Amino acid sequence: MFDRSSEILRGQQQAALPIDLVSELLLGMRLYGLRYNRIQIAPPFGIGFGTMEARAQFHFIAQGPVFLRTADGAVHALDTGDAVFLPRGGAHDLLSAPDLASRDIATFQTDTLCPAVCAITDCPDHTCRTKDTLIFSGCMEFDLGGMHALVRLMPEVMLVGTLLRRQPEILPMLEAMEREARTERAGFAGILARLADVVAASIVRGWVECGCGDATGWIEALRDPRLGRVIAALHREPGRNWTVAELAAEMGSSRSVFAERFLAVTGLTPLRYLTELRMRLAAQWIGRDHISIEAIAQRLGYGSQAAFSRAFKRITGHSPGAVRNLATIEVSPGG
Repeated sequence: MFDRSSEILRGQQQAALPIDLVSELLLGMRLYGLRYNRIQIAPPFGIGFGTMEARAQFHFIAQGPVFLRTADGAVHALDTGDAVFLPRGGAHDLLSAPDLASRDIATFQTDTLCPAVCAITDCPDHTCRTKDTLIFSGCMEFDLGGMHALVRLMPEVMLVGTLLRRQPEILPMLEAMEREARTERAGFAGILARLADVVAASIVRGWVECGCGDATGWIEALRDPRLGRVIAALHREPGRNWTVAELAAEMGSSRSVFAERFLAVTGLTPLRYLTELRMRLAAQWIGRDHISIEAIAQRLGYGSQAAFSRAFKRITGHSPGAVRNLATIEVSPGG
């Protein structure tokens, strides 16, 4: 069912990250479904996702086969029991054959099963057969907190089959999802939604534990135990008034050796890295959590709201107020 041998070998060849640092990376992870669809559809079919959606996407195949086609034309074959996570979402299709055209999922008729979960049934004469394709699909909010830059380094498509040898505990969850999708017992929609969240989070954790695949750049710093301690300390206390001397002490080296190594690996000076980290966190707190700008300035160690606002605009190119206004527009009805 799962073609995973080459991916497993690649994962074993990558240097794993220290366990304590993995915990630091994932401590701030927020991954939960915003809306889901149970899709029962008769071949031939093509379903388009993500034409106007930048959020993460998750698909579970309860009855296959299904082909996933990404915007660049790459095709991944999926079968019964497979799950796939697209951390950055984006345009892609689920198809009964690789060369079919697709129809935007928003154009299908839906029936509400429970809050946030809908059913799409597209079968001849509205009569579905047990051999028809069955998919459970979710649009997800995915945030890694201060480590959100890591999302940009993730593969476009993350297949659960690549993790089963390392994380065999995922298999019973996949089997449970298959049973719930097929049998439609009382409460099945809510149970499927929660299982989807856990499986997607497990896929992310597996990628991080395996050393973040082929990702480079500051991932090299995370694989270096001494530099990893510094990165973890910065993310643990972003509002602390860190000095280069204190960070060098975390690494256990001189200031000059630390500064040179940090710049060589991350491409940033330590204090520039800290400032960019603070601004990423601030943007999330402003737009997502609606925390006041004054409170954010205090949390991140700025002496005044004005000083924070100047730093924020210098790094992001926008004022904190503009980011807040944009977030308000995006969540407003019809926005």
